[in-house]
Amino acid sequence: MLRVVFMGTPDFAVPTLTEIVGQGHEVVAVYTRAPAPAGRGMALKPSPVHQAADRFAIPVFTPATLRGEEAAEQFRSLDADVAVVVAYGMILPESILQAPELGCLNLHASLLPRLRGAAPIQRAIMAGDRETGVAVMRMEKGLDTGPVGMAERVAIGPDMTAGELHDRLAPLGADLMVRALAALSRGGLQFTPQPAEGVTYAHKIANEDARITWSQPAQAVHDRIRGLSPFPGAFATLDLGKGPERLKVLRAALVPDRSGEPGVVLDDALTVGCGGGAVRLLQVQRAGSRAMAADEFLRGVPVPAGVRFG
Repeated sequence: MLRVVFMGTPDFAVPTLTEIVGQGHEVVAVYTRAPAPAGRGMALKPSPVHQAADRFAIPVFTPATLRGEEAAEQFRSLDADVAVVVAYGMILPESILQAPELGCLNLHASLLPRLRGAAPIQRAIMAGDRETGVAVMRMEKGLDTGPVGMAERVAIGPDMTAGELHDRLAPLGADLMVRALAALSRGGLQFTPQPAEGVTYAHKIANEDARITWSQPAQAVHDRIRGLSPFPGAFATLDLGKGPERLKVLRAALVPDRSGEPGVVLDDALTVGCGGGAVRLLQVQRAGSRAMAADEFLRGVPVPAGVRFG
């Protein structure tokens, strides 16, 4: 069994930590982002990984930075064989990367070298990819540039959302990482350099990425909606009687046999024209309200044909 430092923050990382503990490895410490204000009272809330570590009684560190000799010395004092990094959210400097005898392994939610970077799950769907996966790589200084030890592929269904893909990849990645650690402990984990061809980047989702552009083809609009569902949610603006307000669209369906002016509602069922074809909105959410099916939404707020989305 290995002495492991685990470094991660969101829900996606929790299954991997759980599997590593379950396999009997000694997790000597967890590094995660510091508690952040959340909820109506804005009380400090520990990250999902922090909460999981507390359940396992694992010491937790939440440094603001890993740069500097003090942080490096604290990390080295843990005497870990390997560090496992899953969506930690902080850059690891060279002093940290070189500390564990067997290196630092990262679980990344794409088939590298495609979609290096912060948002591979959302960007894969937004790009209309039909396949993605998870990969275990040995970390180096570059952004997700390290050699790959293991990978698993997953099909992306035509209506799959980012949330659904996240929930498929998280346990798959956990299983892949514990298999990689088992091979590493036997000296049998072989790494292959990433090819120079096919490199793309999954940049962090910005607010402008979430706005629906109705002039795009219906397939691109559909992919944007499902790629940003449930968070942060693709949105458009609509005047519901008190001026334009933001409406999130969490689910939609392609309507290939309809067409109309981009952004204009074509019927009483929230079918909206696009640059080519149309989409029917299936689940929406007003600001300050819960998500609801489109037919429920329309019972309270009729949106007749001819209304234009912004």
